[in-house]
Amino acid sequence: MRISAKGEYGVRAMVILALVFYDGPVPLREIAERECISYQFLEQIFLPLRRAGLVTSVRGAKGGYILAKPPNEINVGDIIRALEGPIAPVECVAEGKADSCSRGDICLTRGVWQRLRDSMSEVLDDITLADVLCMSADST
Repeated sequence: MRISAKGEYGVRAMVILALVFYDGPVPLREIAERECISYQFLEQIFLPLRRAGLVTSVRGAKGGYILAKPPNEINVGDIIRALEGPIAPVECVAEGKADSCSRGDICLTRGVWQRLRDSMSEVLDDITLADVLCMSADST
């Protein structure tokens, strides 16, 4: 599985919201400028994040977006799933897609793809936005 620009930029934008979580809403333009991401592209990214309940929009002069939950309650897997769909290296082992392959019962490589899917999910689900902030603080 390759993470698209949508997934990468979505995680980057969510880290910015985590960084300023207690300061109030952040306008998309500010995130776009800070992360060198197209404002229009960020608009497309934030729609599924809002639908997934990961961010909340605030209207008005001091409006923008805030995390819907504290940074330690949102993991990277949540963000990737909201933006990219199910985490799976091949379609036949994606959530809800078990019947999509007619070779499922006889496939000799299915176990490999399932283990890879499970490992990817475990890593992404184990890292919260708060963890990402700690990782970046440790690297400086």
